[in-house]
Amino acid sequence: MTRILLLEDDASLIDGLEYALGKNGFDVETVRTVSGAMACMRQSAPYDLLLLDVTLPDGTGFEVCEKLRADGSQLPIIFLTASDEEVNVIRGLDSGADDYITKPFKLGELCSRIRALLRRTNYTAEPVLSSGALSMDFAANRVTVDGAAVELTRAEYRLLSLLVRNADHVVTRETILDALWDNTGDFVDDNTLSVYIRRLREKVEPDPSQPQHLITVRGFGYRWMP
Repeated sequence: MTRILLLEDDASLIDGLEYALGKNGFDVETVRTVSGAMACMRQSAPYDLLLLDVTLPDGTGFEVCEKLRADGSQLPIIFLTASDEEVNVIRGLDSGADDYITKPFKLGELCSRIRALLRRTNYTAEPVLSSGALSMDFAANRVTVDGAAVELTRAEYRLLSLLVRNADHVVTRETILDALWDNTGDFVDDNTLSVYIRRLREKVEPDPSQPQHLITVRGFGYRWMP
């Protein structure tokens, strides 16, 4: 059963979320403080996804997300935000979140978002993926090239994973945007994607100016060549 850690301090919302998520087959553990969430993350039993409220009695969900990403965690994270103001949404995504949903929301929509995110980040069937000199260890959240560790941002990691898993096949720009940013398109455009591609080449290609692996297929998208 999928284990979800819910960080929320609104008692009425907690009751509804626990009931709806439980009916949809999720095992939910709830905490009401930032300190409580960090304590749960240190326990041995892993979680499959986090649902984080923004404003808590002892801090914010942003702090939890930023701490996990700084520690190298690739755990899927969705923010539950009371405001859809651009500054709050950008803060959540910049801290490393995968998605956000604005209160009040429909519980059915939240469950659909959770399932979609879990599908995109389900690496359990193939914990280590190798392609030429590149290796991706999904259990350890580690990428190496010729044995040397490569430091990637969250977005770069997800983009590289998508391309490597579809090695030798063209992945369209539309597919990439849909897979990585949940088809919202609000904060990522073609120019931003091009920047991510350039940065990724600088980290994994022997000569970024003449890429051998991350190939542009003009008019369509990109292909990873092992």
